[in-house]
Amino acid sequence: MDVSFLGGPRAQRGVGVVAPFDFALDRELWRWVPDDVSLHLTRTPYVPVEVGLDLARLVSEHETLGEAVRALTAVAPEVVAYACTSGSFVGGIAGERAMGAAMTRAGDVPAVTTSGALLEALAELAVRRVALVTPYTVSVTRALEEYVAEAGVEVTGCVFMGLTRHIWKVPYREVADMARTAVRDTGTQALFISCTNLPTYDVIPQLEAELRLPVISANQVTMWAALSRLGTGAVGPYQALVDMSARGWPPVLPEGQQEGWT
Repeated sequence: MDVSFLGGPRAQRGVGVVAPFDFALDRELWRWVPDDVSLHLTRTPYVPVEVGLDLARLVSEHETLGEAVRALTAVAPEVVAYACTSGSFVGGIAGERAMGAAMTRAGDVPAVTTSGALLEALAELAVRRVALVTPYTVSVTRALEEYVAEAGVEVTGCVFMGLTRHIWKVPYREVADMARTAVRDTGTQALFISCTNLPTYDVIPQLEAELRLPVISANQVTMWAALSRLGTGAVGPYQALVDMSARGWPPVLPEGQQEGWT
């Protein structure tokens, strides 16, 4: 059969993604990506350690990241992203910047990390007071609070789950309940839901409508920052960070989208 008339496939631009070995939300990352961009994922080597500060340090070692980025260069991505929040804030702002620099050296392309993208997103939305929701233990959560404070952003409320495994199984309902608890201070300007292994795509627009403020998440900011290096936008209808029309509250959601997990 002659298929020459199809003229394809379409050219694709590539985003390389380095994720921790236990990352389970590949499909969620793809939901923020436009059709002309491909994600190329690789994972750090398995280590028998539960989620915590020790694991965050292990999966963010420069040698480990460098090897992962060099593997990705075989498919020529235009940018590489490290999709791990705790692994990129555990060393503070200086540590996050050093990670990005190490990844750029390894791949000779721009690099972003989830925690660096978080600070970029807060700046984009002019946020100086933020509430936090995390699935982490208390020690990892405190490290996130310290990272945010180091950037000059006040933490107005924080709720954590204390999980050390299977974070991707947390239901939207639980995420929403914790968000409502975290946002109690009337001066809160935004909510950040941490951890790239915590599902958030569908919950963001509904929480924004209910809480009347921007809601950003780890996977969202990672894809937003990586795609911005390509000069293109992330796909996130009714999400304030990626949809300018959603930056007035409450946003108007499609009929039938107000129900489900509340």
